[in-house]
Amino acid sequence: MTECTLCGSPVGDDPATAADVDGVFCCEGCLATFQRLDDAEDVSAEDLHEHGHDHHGHEHGADHDRSEEGSETAFLSVDGMHCSTCESFIETSATETDGINDAQASYATDMVRLDYDPARIDRGGLIDAISTLGYHASDPDEEDEGAEERFEFGRLRLVFGGLAAMAVMMFYAAFLYPVYLGYYPESFLSGTSASLIAFVPIFFGSTIVLFGVGFPILRGAYVSLKVRQPNMDVLIAFAVLAAYVYSVFALAFLDTTHVYFDVSTMVIVVVSIGNHIEARFKRRALGDLSALTESRITEARVLTDEGHHDVALESLSPGDRVLVKPGERVPIDGTVVEGQAAVDESLVTGESVPVSKGIGEEVVGGSVVTDNAVEIEVGEEATSTFDRLVELIWNVQSSDSGATRLADRVASVFVPVVVTIATLATVGWLATGASIGQAVLIGVSVLVVSCPCSLGLATPLAIVSGVREAAERRITVLNATVLERITDTEIVAFDKTGTLTTGEMSLDGVRGDDPEELLARAAAVESRSSHPVAEAIVTAGRDRGTDASARTVTEFESHARGVSATVDGERVVVGHPGFVRESGYAVPETIDEQVQETRSDGFLATLVAWDGEAKGVLQVGDTPRADWAEVVSSIAEEGPRVVVLTGDDREIAERFSGHPDVSEVFAGVPPEAKEAVVGRLREEGTTTMVGDGTNDAPALAAADLGIAMANGTELAIDAADAVVSGDSLRPIPAFFAVARGTRRRLRTNLGWAFCYNLVAVPLAVAGLVNPLIAAAAMAVSSLVVVTNSARGMGIDPLPDDPTPDSRPSISPAEGGSPRATDGGTRDI
Repeated sequence: MTECTLCGSPVGDDPATAADVDGVFCCEGCLATFQRLDDAEDVSAEDLHEHGHDHHGHEHGADHDRSEEGSETAFLSVDGMHCSTCESFIETSATETDGINDAQASYATDMVRLDYDPARIDRGGLIDAISTLGYHASDPDEEDEGAEERFEFGRLRLVFGGLAAMAVMMFYAAFLYPVYLGYYPESFLSGTSASLIAFVPIFFGSTIVLFGVGFPILRGAYVSLKVRQPNMDVLIAFAVLAAYVYSVFALAFLDTTHVYFDVSTMVIVVVSIGNHIEARFKRRALGDLSALTESRITEARVLTDEGHHDVALESLSPGDRVLVKPGERVPIDGTVVEGQAAVDESLVTGESVPVSKGIGEEVVGGSVVTDNAVEIEVGEEATSTFDRLVELIWNVQSSDSGATRLADRVASVFVPVVVTIATLATVGWLATGASIGQAVLIGVSVLVVSCPCSLGLATPLAIVSGVREAAERRITVLNATVLERITDTEIVAFDKTGTLTTGEMSLDGVRGDDPEELLARAAAVESRSSHPVAEAIVTAGRDRGTDASARTVTEFESHARGVSATVDGERVVVGHPGFVRESGYAVPETIDEQVQETRSDGFLATLVAWDGEAKGVLQVGDTPRADWAEVVSSIAEEGPRVVVLTGDDREIAERFSGHPDVSEVFAGVPPEAKEAVVGRLREEGTTTMVGDGTNDAPALAAADLGIAMANGTELAIDAADAVVSGDSLRPIPAFFAVARGTRRRLRTNLGWAFCYNLVAVPLAVAGLVNPLIAAAAMAVSSLVVVTNSARGMGIDPLPDDPTPDSRPSISPAEGGSPRATDGGTRDI
């Protein structure tokens, strides 16, 4: 079976080709996309093919595919990944398991992709292989009922540990600090009773905190050392263990009451709180495609000589006939063999207007039949375009981003250096004749004073501050790293339908000599139809006081491109200009000019005809959001170039190319090509994708950063890094401002943390800072970071949203909006 050169989809009997292009394509959209990308410099045909094809290779979720002969690929969800070094640990350890050929883990999405030999290991073995490493692996297609319980357990563990830490500090305040500060004599703690009262609860409380609350940190340190990529967990673990072990040693063997359980306790609690805050946002950033299970079809209604019966989708064979009733989703790609219906393909193609499908025309799996039942013959490959979209999302989201936090990158150098300094300081003081206790104390002081509480909090608190500022501007951040990455954006790609537009069909204008009568008759006829265009006309008529029910409507007929009925005894036809002509009605030259103007303005031209000729034009379209032009200009002023992607045809997309700050419009883009276009844009610069539909989800996931509209589909939101709430696009440029402020704050926090260490560590090495002062200095350093993060960013609040019903009033338009003349629209 021949495959599309761009996206890898099966090519039918009538492939799209061009004389100047080497290859065959499944549709004109893929052909045009290939031509556009092929025009770019230094891009080979193989590179172009990879854009559209590489992500098709793996079956989503629990399913799998043949990645090579004898090998299969599976995806698993992994709960418990603590840091980016967990990726290397899982990959290294998993490939040591017999039967697993390759592993790719993603900390960003808590996913692991495994290439395995099914003859040597099954899916249960794969899950066990990951779970035995200390993580919880599960099938992403199956609801993990324990995930919520594990998260709650972590939260309760932190609360319980916090209470234990409070108890430790209360005993320190009551017994030890007064002695340290000279209020009580040393002999106060020399008595057996006082010692038991003070040190027993302190020991047990600090032990609970260290090995209970601090377990994820200790495990993270172990993992990072195992894969030889030391991170902040290593430094934290070394510091708290050094303080704890020294304190135990001092209590057991040294004649001193100066112990530092408070240091180990508070360090663990402070860092754990920061980690928990970060985990809350990361948890929401998981690629949880729960909507997939709801949208994906598992059965089809197959027609046989005995009637119809439901069968599993995988049981379908090429040539089977499937019945799809109104309101149902088409289960599989195929061809209409009986009936005619309007099919809503927006979920898959992004095209906002339902398309009429008749006998011999192809339909795609995942689209919705809106009015009449149809029979579909299963195609040769018995596949679903919707399922291929799902595969794209899983593969793109599960791929290894290779990104790590700045603090962890610095830690890879900082941690070994600090540990080395502490060791050398201890050995050096021993060499100068200091006692073991004094030398160990200096070593602990170095570790404690350099303990990166401020460094560990610098990133998450700056991010939390940015998240809070973003939330105040109606942006919900689903991936904490988005605030660090969005400031690098060079290209912003907007989806049209549902993003730059409201996603709802509406009547924008009425052109004709008698607009009221024109709309009244059209509404009367369309009141019998369930087509979205009909609903827009009926709603507009009702808003203008036209009562369709007052008209007598008989002999209603629905056709591929329009409807007709007898209204108050006279035949009225409403629909596409071609349908009106085919029905025997003349289209005057003035009406034909209005049709062309309506189309050039980006609207559908719906004619209304009676008494032998067309009487006027109804402008129907997907209404642009009131602030789209302002938002595009605001973004362009900051430097990124703006492009628009849409599944609609060139004429409907024309209005957007007329905006001076829209550099290019890609029209007629099929889902696979949309993801490929984003892939090519990423080669030109860091790309942020803004979309709302399921067909946008692969592009959102493939982009460097994805922003979804809250009124979009759950699948698109799951693939995004941030979500815009409300009906306005204004939060998007505000989000860029918040991200810039967050980056400045992050740099300030990290700068302070490093400067603190540059001063404090030498003082500790010189023996001028004991662990108590070190702990106090560390607390002050953390307080500075917290205070800096709590400050406002000074960004202006958003103005009020435009009124929800922001569409222009319906009027007998004679000219319409200015026609777009920019040549930037590409017919994809």
